[in-house]
This record gives sequence, C-alpha cells and structure tokens, in this order.
Amino acid sequence: MDIFILGLAILFGLMTFLFILRIVLTWYPQINEKRFPFNLVILPTEPLLIPMRKLVPPIGGVDISPIIWVGIFTLLREILLGQQGLLTMANRI
Repeated sequence: MDIFILGLAILFGLMTFLFILRIVLTWYPQINEKRFPFNLVILPTEPLLIPMRKLVPPIGGVDISPIIWVGIFTLLREILLGQQGLLTMANRI
C-alpha cells in the first residue's frame, strides 16, 4: 500500500507540475510544440485538455483548461493523500 501511495503522490505531483508548465507555455504561442523540450510537456497533458476544452471553451481567447486541471489534481491529491486524506487514513489502520 505504501508503494501505491508513493506512486500516486508522484503521479499527482508530476501532472500538477506539467500543467503548470503548460500554463507557462501558453504565454509563448510562437514555440514549436513538436520540438524536444516542449513535447515532453505537451504529450502527457493534451489528452486531458482536449475533452476539458469541449466542456469549458476558451474565455476571451484564453484557454483556462490547464488551470482547471491543476485544481483537479491538487484537490485529488489533498483528498486522497493529504494529512487527513482517505488513503493516508486507511494506511494508518
């Protein structure tokens, strides 16, 4: 169970970090998304962003879907792995 919790914590932390980088990349529309350092951020996040963009279209030309995903992953991490998280409390039993 400890390895699963650690893996989940790493996954949530990594995805939050990638979405924050994705937010920063939106400030530079001239970058080539297919080039090396940028595709490491684009490839894992784009499959989650496509359906979110259908639910929440860009507002005034600003894509807020990465911000929503940062909130979702942060909330999931806190609910499951936080100090009073479900998996944390179940692991103490």
